[in-house]
Amino acid sequence: MGGVPETHTGWTFLTNHARVLAAIAEDRETRIRDIAARCRLTERAVQKIISDLEQDGYLTHTRQGRSNQYRIEADTILRHPAEAGLTVGDLLSLLAQHDDRQPQLQPTTPHPRGAERDE
Repeated sequence: MGGVPETHTGWTFLTNHARVLAAIAEDRETRIRDIAARCRLTERAVQKIISDLEQDGYLTHTRQGRSNQYRIEADTILRHPAEAGLTVGDLLSLLAQHDDRQPQLQPTTPHPRGAERDE
């Protein structure tokens, strides 16, 4: 799980609920362990967030063998009055547009010992 950023203190623009939902939107069969690592949360916190999202109708899951398959209810309206009329799908679409504009990290290959890089 390399490349995980250092922990952050202070406030952020996205809630942990939004981060977990975005992680699930990216991979509907993702494991709680992987969501926790990506969102820098404990597995217990992710389980609680998923429970919150399911209880309020934003998310459902079905058991597929030993794993879960999640379904996001994209037409569900966001909770805060300031976002009246906006749906979960709208939020996820906005986050996906942001991700699409980010440069993709290319894996680096080590240079042979003693070889210098041309920059």
